[in-house]
Amino acid sequence: MVYDNYNALAIGFGPSDKASEAIFSIAVYPRWVSLFFLQGAKLPDPDKVLQGSGTRVRHIVLTEPLVLEKPAIKRLMSLALASAKKPLDPKQRRRLIIKSVSAKQRPRRP
Repeated sequence: MVYDNYNALAIGFGPSDKASEAIFSIAVYPRWVSLFFLQGAKLPDPDKVLQGSGTRVRHIVLTEPLVLEKPAIKRLMSLALASAKKPLDPKQRRRLIIKSVSAKQRPRRP
């Protein structure tokens, strides 16, 4: 699922087109890219790599592509997949869904 997330272009990965079921999201900002764990607050993080203090979401900044190869990140991704409320179905056909936010839904800028 690809969508405009106000300050970033976000790509969500989940078992359906429901944003609430997404497991991961990659957000592309003008100066950096972040990988979001959408149920990250519930994941054990002994290596303390997840950032954020919200009640659900945690993230890591992808300073380079090799960050995804780090064992701590691979473990977190595996845990996120294993603990997803609705798991990914490997037999399900992959789809790309593009969503847009209407001007009425966007927050007003000061």
